[in-house]
Amino acid sequence: MKITVVGTGYVGLVTGTCFAETGIDVTCVDIDKKKIEMLLDGQVPIYEPGLDTLLERNLDKGRITFTTSLAKGIKDSDAVFIAVGTPPDEDGSADLKYVLGVAREIGQHMDDYKVVITKSTVPVGTSYKVKAALQEELDKRKVDIPFDVASNPEFLKEGSAVDDFLKPDRIVVGIESERAEKTLKRLYKPFLMNGHPLLFMDISSSEMTKYAANSMLATKISFMNDIANLCELVGANVDLVRKGIGSDARIGNKFIYPGTGYGGSCFPKDVQALVRTADEYGHSLEVLKAVESVNYRQKSKLVEKIKSHFGEDLKGKQFGIWGLAFKPKTDDMREAPSLVIIEQLLALGAEIRVYDPVAMEEAKHTLKDSVVYAKDEYDACIEVDALVVVTEWSEFRMPNFRILDKIMNNKLIFDGRNIYDPEEMKDMDYTYYSIGRATINALEIKEKQKVQ
Repeated sequence: MKITVVGTGYVGLVTGTCFAETGIDVTCVDIDKKKIEMLLDGQVPIYEPGLDTLLERNLDKGRITFTTSLAKGIKDSDAVFIAVGTPPDEDGSADLKYVLGVAREIGQHMDDYKVVITKSTVPVGTSYKVKAALQEELDKRKVDIPFDVASNPEFLKEGSAVDDFLKPDRIVVGIESERAEKTLKRLYKPFLMNGHPLLFMDISSSEMTKYAANSMLATKISFMNDIANLCELVGANVDLVRKGIGSDARIGNKFIYPGTGYGGSCFPKDVQALVRTADEYGHSLEVLKAVESVNYRQKSKLVEKIKSHFGEDLKGKQFGIWGLAFKPKTDDMREAPSLVIIEQLLALGAEIRVYDPVAMEEAKHTLKDSVVYAKDEYDACIEVDALVVVTEWSEFRMPNFRILDKIMNNKLIFDGRNIYDPEEMKDMDYTYYSIGRATINALEIKEKQKVQ
């Protein structure tokens, strides 16, 4: 079986490489010549654990190749996946120009039956627009070539995308013909052997499933952040509350960790796109509008705590930032809370040193020379007035506090991911701010001890 994947971004590259791993012949197409040359040389342009090894193995086996020619790429293929970007427009709706552009080009070059599958995250109804664009090009050519469209949304988590694809929770496919269903069943047969569910449904339901899933997860995050903020006001501990509600099987313990808000390429734009779609149909998704509002505010939560400690004027103050990517195990800086935090601190006159294990180069595209880029986590803390933890990379969980004690101006931490134990911070005489938990103020504790 042979397939074509158009687009070698995050979704397209993972999709193509993982299909090749099952023995399928894969051709990946992209208009970026430099990227194609890198991929043919075995270089992965994105950071995703395990992907480089998988790509190298399948290149060596000859199961995957790359080209800038869509006409060449789709020749003799049974299925064509459209996996190009759908960036948000100014109004929050998904921009479909790349998706529809690929559909038109497929129509200009296809010469036999194919299933054209939207893998990109697209609003409900997009597959029918793909079908119309493709048919229009066939009509211009005055040829009658049969084809089907299908929807096959991705459910990949950055940082574990390879495992997510090879061992999926579920495979959702929207189809409108038995022929398309037969092709997709054959394509996903290697995954079904391990018992992973393949769910066939109508195309609109498939497209909606993707948006509904991401919006539900975003809702859990914003809900927990809102509860965490209330915990601080009423004197509750969000860690205990989280454990208390997470033990309920109906709620579960995933996506209920408070923090600095969600980011990345999926949740922000998918929530916005679903809200926009509802508005177009005259329906207001009030819950998701609140989810967006809470997330927007939450990205400023650490800065509020910093201002409460130092005051509004941060001139002459220096901060170390640990973590730039929106989450661990990725270099993705899109909608990252760190960007909001850094922008606000700079606006208040602060100086900033930053460190992230993998996202430094990506961050430079946005931050440029507005910050100092440290060589490691300790270099980021030299003579800083406070450490600000933004992304919960594993290497930040057990730092050498003796080193921090020597190089920081103050024993002061603002923890946006609650990765440290407040009691341990107290025992080490740190002033420690976190999310949804009582502040540990070392100076106040010492004063009380003197009085006693």
